[in-house]
Amino acid sequence: MATLPPETILPPAASREAEAEALLGALAALQGEAARLALLARLAAEPDETTTRFAPLIAAARPGQRQLLAQAIADCRAMLAAGLAALETLVARGQDPCAPALALWRELHAARAAMLALLGAPAPAAAAATAQA
Repeated sequence: MATLPPETILPPAASREAEAEALLGALAALQGEAARLALLARLAAEPDETTTRFAPLIAAARPGQRQLLAQAIADCRAMLAAGLAALETLVARGQDPCAPALALWRELHAARAAMLALLGAPAPAAAAATAQA
């Protein structure tokens, strides 16, 4: 049994960088799927925050945080895959997918905020309050 906590037994820097690149790639793929969802919800596509917001947070994240982030990304991609399939079925039937797409968009937005919080990013309201002070 190890006497040190897992965070003190760090993997080599090269593997941490490769892991960070893989997470950024998965986030970019998630962003692409979110753009499809935005079209169905009749929303303007958001700018890609993968490199501006997530990259520095992932670089500074501990291994446990990265593992949880990878699981969160996989969960979001599974949620979006099922949701987009259902929304495409509505479109094929000639029904309006806007309301359910908007509900799925809100879930995705909450999940993305949770991912940022997991990595230690300040909440948007807290960041705005800090900027005003």
